[in-house]
Amino acid sequence: MFRQTFKVTAMNLRNISSRKGASSIVVVGIAGVVAVVVALLSMSEGIKTALQETSHPNRVLVMRSGTADEITGWLSVAEVNVLRGVDGIGTVSGELVVVVDLVTRETGRPGVAVARGVEAAALEIRPELKLLAGRWFQSGRNELVVGVNAGDTYAGLDLGRRVSFRNRSWDVVGRFDAAGRAHDSEIWMDLPTAQAAFRRDGVVSNARALLDADSDAAAVSARIGQEPRLRADLVSERNFYARQSQASTGMLESFAYLIGAIMGLGAVVAAVNTMYSSVGARSVEIGTLRSLGFSNVPVVVSVMVEASLLALVGGLLGGAAVYLLYDGFTSSTLSVGSMSQIGFEFAVTPRLLLIGLTSALLVGMIGGLLPALRAARLPVVAALRSG
Repeated sequence: MFRQTFKVTAMNLRNISSRKGASSIVVVGIAGVVAVVVALLSMSEGIKTALQETSHPNRVLVMRSGTADEITGWLSVAEVNVLRGVDGIGTVSGELVVVVDLVTRETGRPGVAVARGVEAAALEIRPELKLLAGRWFQSGRNELVVGVNAGDTYAGLDLGRRVSFRNRSWDVVGRFDAAGRAHDSEIWMDLPTAQAAFRRDGVVSNARALLDADSDAAAVSARIGQEPRLRADLVSERNFYARQSQASTGMLESFAYLIGAIMGLGAVVAAVNTMYSSVGARSVEIGTLRSLGFSNVPVVVSVMVEASLLALVGGLLGGAAVYLLYDGFTSSTLSVGSMSQIGFEFAVTPRLLLIGLTSALLVGMIGGLLPALRAARLPVVAALRSG
């Protein structure tokens, strides 16, 4: 049986060239399915990377209890000062996170950007931030330092320019790089200046803190919970950005699989039609093989192998196209947590390519199953007469 299967399959594959038109329909259809699914998932992967790589093992956020994001939370300055005295916490930066109305470069339409008022300690807590040009803002002045993605996304944020919001004029004095992390999409300013401009005197959105090297986050969190002067929770940056990325990418991933399923159904129909045509064209050949003593199994396997091979070629073409066109491509999208634009890079990872190839093979096997069963059940006399 194995010898029969090998011979029938090899003969069938040699004859694919005679069915170029029909076979190319299957290849192109499956390539399209893989390309769309992998492209959407690579967008999701890029957003996850931009958010989650912002985290640091020893960095935490201290936020008002029950707060899910940085925009809606608040702590008093007095609470931040109490936090500085909690055992296990090192450097602390009170930070005010707000959104500002700007104009996008690409469309010229209104957009919103995240603005972060920070203390000098914010740079000590985030050593990965690098000043690319200009200088850092000075305390008490209406000055901005702009992340690279924010500068590329919004108009008027070029170094040396002046931009207006909150009834004030702000000078762009610097440009920083956060190595592809979420802060690249933000605008930074002096905390007291931001509090005055946004009428948040005496409060911040949250406190960003760096734990002592020998501190345990769970123990520090327990101490904060036992401190009567604090109504706040400690959240590790890793957990915080994981939640943010899940909120931003969950719908996108569901949409990717929905579109993939719809397109996959079309590809299955194309594969079924193509393989039925293939079986019809080979009916005499199948009948001859059956009359010579070949069993049903080699016939079924030959049809399934052909469908799977065409699907594999389509999957490889679709995956290669997405990798060449989109891997590392920079874009931006709306962040669910802040309702502002966040920059990211498409990330076509081996895992996503494997998902694409698996989907392609699944579509090919489903599309080849019914024609394969028809070929196996084809009566010998009817098959010979069809010629």
